[in-house]
Amino acid sequence: MQWYEDEAFWSDFSDTMFSARRRDEVARLVADSPLLAFGARARVLDLCCGPGLFLVPLAQQGYAVTGVDLSPHMLDRARKVVADAGLPVRLVRADMLTHVEPGGYDVVLNLFTSWGYFDRPADNARVLRNAFESLAPGGRLVVDVLGKEVLAGWIGRPQLVELDDGYVVQRDTVLDGWRRLRTDWTLVRDGNAREASITCWLYSGAELCALFEEAGFTDVECFGGFDGAPYDQHARRLIVRGVRPTGR
Repeated sequence: MQWYEDEAFWSDFSDTMFSARRRDEVARLVADSPLLAFGARARVLDLCCGPGLFLVPLAQQGYAVTGVDLSPHMLDRARKVVADAGLPVRLVRADMLTHVEPGGYDVVLNLFTSWGYFDRPADNARVLRNAFESLAPGGRLVVDVLGKEVLAGWIGRPQLVELDDGYVVQRDTVLDGWRRLRTDWTLVRDGNAREASITCWLYSGAELCALFEEAGFTDVECFGGFDGAPYDQHARRLIVRGVRPTGR
């Protein structure tokens, strides 16, 4: 079993990854970001939607929103968030490695480093091709990850994340000559420690743009933040956007 298939991992560490602070941040991003502004009634897929941080803000903008995730625990949380908001969001349990809805969307989003987790690079590239097939001609894919250049600027000592009932220590290790990253988590709660590790592939801006182009996307652009800033030495994230050509 891969780490992302472990429901206990999502249950134990979801409060660290999807805090109330991050939920507030997402609401502001959707309201203000030019990269998250789409045409009226656009059909938007949040691929790897997790507990639904983006679903409600996107639906409140008038988009027809679908959330896809592999984790039943995450989808249960997303279902509650959507129900509490009273919004018509569609939720689907599926694996992004195989999920395709041909021509079904105007926008596919994959945000907050929810891509690059498969052991085989070809499988990560396949996810981009699946997104290409799920887009209508002229549709856009937006992928947001922690780029190599950004990571190099701050990786170092362990980080401490305080929770209401405990804390998490996070330690990052670069592997395979800057090809992959391992993040080790230690959750301390009620006097007990729970450990977990996740691994993902690391990409530079140039590498991720090249993968978009190999998947068939055109007009590929690279940004350093949701405000549309350039991907340069001041970048906070690596965000790549590409378009499915109208002739394909």
